Amino acid sequence: MSKSYKHLFFDLDHTLWDFDKNSEGTLRQLYHEYDLNSRGITEFDELYKSFNRHNDRLWDRYRNGYIKREELRWKRMWHMLLDFKVADTPLSHEISTAFLEILPTQTLLVPHAKEVLEHCKDRYQMHLITNGFETTQRLKLQYSGIARYFSQLITSEKSNSMKPHPEIFEYALNITGAKPEESIMIGDAIDIDILGGINAGMDTVYYNPMKLPHLRKPTYEITHLEELMKIF
Repeated sequence: MSKSYKHLFFDLDHTLWDFDKNSEGTLRQLYHEYDLNSRGITEFDELYKSFNRHNDRLWDRYRNGYIKREELRWKRMWHMLLDFKVADTPLSHEISTAFLEILPTQTLLVPHAKEVLEHCKDRYQMHLITNGFETTQRLKLQYSGIARYFSQLITSEKSNSMKPHPEIFEYALNITGAKPEESIMIGDAIDIDILGGINAGMDTVYYNPMKLPHLRKPTYEITHLEELMKIF
């Protein structure tokens, strides 16, 4: 390790908490509970692809200030159902509400996440910087059993900003008493976590399991989370 860090700032979804598997399991449960097969949606895998497509698109719009939180939450379901010619606004709201109740109680973590946190817990102060919503993210930490590892949870709601904007990182540094030069940001989103960290003056670790091409220059790049134990 070439530098002495004091503070590790982690992203949560897709970096530690397995959003893909947890959201898939939640949506599969709702697919059966709402008998969507009888509405002509015969392939769950296609439904899940549709959800991911609209979720990513609407999150991008939300990050850029074009839509509000509630619109993001129910319209991803509305667009998903509409892809299968199910134009049912009340059903979209029902599925959205149920999804948000079940999703945070799911417990699957990215492989080796707990092992990494256990390895780092006595060496560093660890915090989370997430664009997710306060209550939802706290429940994820509680149910997945990793809340105890983190000193601070910095959310977009609490900071009134979102990654990669500098205000959320300034808030994080202020609330934790950390200095940029003794801090490092770890995340899976190159233009959100890594760009934000770089612009805040932090070193960064880009968790890139899909080996996606990019033009950024993170301090470290890893494809498996357990590689963090070699860095820290």
